[in-house]
Amino acid sequence: MARSSGSPPKTHAIDRDAIRELARLLDETGLTEIELQRDGVLIRVARNLTARMQPSPVPSAAADAKNPSPVAVEPHPGLIVSPMVGTAYLGPSPGARPFVDVGSEVKAGETLMIIEAMKTMNQIPAPRPGKVIQILIEDGQPVEYSEPLMIIE
Repeated sequence: MARSSGSPPKTHAIDRDAIRELARLLDETGLTEIELQRDGVLIRVARNLTARMQPSPVPSAAADAKNPSPVAVEPHPGLIVSPMVGTAYLGPSPGARPFVDVGSEVKAGETLMIIEAMKTMNQIPAPRPGKVIQILIEDGQPVEYSEPLMIIE
C-alpha cells in the first residue's frame, strides 16, 4: 500500500470579516449577489429576493398619459426582461430622446434601450413587433438579471 508523502490538503479559514463586508456592500448598493476571489478562495454572498411591484404615489393626469395603469407583469406574453445586470438607459445619451415611449410602435430588432454592463453599452432589441404599452424602469436605473423592463403588446 502506497503512502502519500507530503503535506495534508490545504484548508482555508473562513474570512468572516470579508463576508460581513460583502453583505454590507449588498445592502448599500441594492445588489442581490456579489463575489470576491482572493488567494484562490472564492466568497459569494447572495440574497434571495422576490420581485414585487412598488406601490406608486397618487397619479396625476400627466403621469396617467405617460404611464397607463399597470399591466400584470408576470404573466404578460409581451414582457421584456433584462438579459443582464447593469444600468438601463432609455436613450442613446444623457438628455437625448428615448429610443421608445409608451405608445411607440416598434419593429422586431429595433433598439428599445441600452444596458451598460462592465463599461460596455449593450443595445436591447425588440424581440417582436408591437406597441410599447408600459415602461417599467426609469432612465439610469440599475437593473438585475430577469428584471422586468417593459411590455410590448
